[in-house]
Amino acid sequence: MKTALGTLFLLLSHLAFAQKVANFSYGKPGTNEYEQLSFWVEGNKPTEIIYTYGKDRKESKVQYVGKGTLNGARGFRIGFPNGLILYVIPQTINLFVSDLSGKYSKRYAWQYEGPVNGIGTFCQPCARDEKEGIQLVKQAYLRE
Repeated sequence: MKTALGTLFLLLSHLAFAQKVANFSYGKPGTNEYEQLSFWVEGNKPTEIIYTYGKDRKESKVQYVGKGTLNGARGFRIGFPNGLILYVIPQTINLFVSDLSGKYSKRYAWQYEGPVNGIGTFCQPCARDEKEGIQLVKQAYLRE
């Protein structure tokens, strides 16, 4: 009995702290204008942010820099290896992403990852929809 209970506890604790990812993108995949931000979360804590861009989907890790406010809107900051800091402001179902000057200013929409018309593979860690994606980002990166 102890073994079964212990196994169940380990399984439940693993599920509770399983990694999840919320993907948000701007532009059309396969084009030079494409950009994606993937926010990885484990146990409601941020673990990794990946910026993917361009036709060839080049990747770069970016850092969570901390909470921040842009034009009165609550959000958080992310830092790129080249020193660029962007503000990420979660909205109802999108992310508004901007630098301080407003030169870089884009709305990222939640990006579905999974089969289309039965073709493709299911993404186990991916947020199921835009509401879950925004909630994941808010809970982990804004600590709401």
